[in-house]
Amino acid sequence: MPELVVDFITSLDGYASAEGWPGWWGLEGPEYLAWLGENPEGDYLLLMGANTYRLMYRFTKEGEPGTDVLGDMSKVVFSSTLTEPLEWKNSTLVAGDAAQAVREMKESGDRSMRTIGSLTLCRSLLKAGLVDRFRVVMFPVITGATGQERIYDGYPDVALNMADNRTFDGQIQLVEYVPKVLDGPPGLS
Repeated sequence: MPELVVDFITSLDGYASAEGWPGWWGLEGPEYLAWLGENPEGDYLLLMGANTYRLMYRFTKEGEPGTDVLGDMSKVVFSSTLTEPLEWKNSTLVAGDAAQAVREMKESGDRSMRTIGSLTLCRSLLKAGLVDRFRVVMFPVITGATGQERIYDGYPDVALNMADNRTFDGQIQLVEYVPKVLDGPPGLS
């Protein structure tokens, strides 16, 4: 069965972005960019919501480092606000329930999937029990004063079993987990 990987890029304090800070908080180094260039899971179907679609499409047009590989990837965009045809090549629009669509893709498809950004989409897929791996790349900054888009707000309790980890450029941490949504705090059920 195809797998689903949720991918996040975050500050240490769990923000997806911060006002006034550049992409990757200006700390993308050669090892990290080389890893992006290797395009891990590049053959996976890329899932995203409308806001991420708009942002990443703009980044590719502006030449943001590490985003050039996204153009050739197949993308499914979940949105009730966008309309066909989507401007970014290799993009398909799904206006219905994202969790149901992904469930069907996992059950009847043969292609694994991964997300990029898309906080609301990822939250709904995790709550629906569809996420097989949860990967977070943490940059060594705390953006408490300027941070935007707190990633984990609204999430259920989740136990995470370490599957992999790696350090890029001596400072950027990649951690990868197998998630298990909990009914409550561990040991109470």
